[in-house]
Amino acid sequence: MTFPPPKTESPAQRFEEATAAARDALERLIAAANEAGWGTEEITAAFLKAAQFLSDANKRDPDPADDPSISDAPAREQIGHGELYD
Repeated sequence: MTFPPPKTESPAQRFEEATAAARDALERLIAAANEAGWGTEEITAAFLKAAQFLSDANKRDPDPADDPSISDAPAREQIGHGELYD
């Protein structure tokens, strides 16, 4: 899926452009979900919940790309005594 780039720097106009582009993308997603057997009400409710989750995550960590990779994290001590299932 492609998303159009903004055409202006004005915050109000960018918001209107983003809203129109998001609506178009969501209409296509809803149509695809309907074809797959999802009802419009249930899929739109799921989109709203997913969007809120992503918004909340972005507020907590606006740039996760700056986070250290897992391989850069210091090793933690093992829990237990080496059993197969700790």
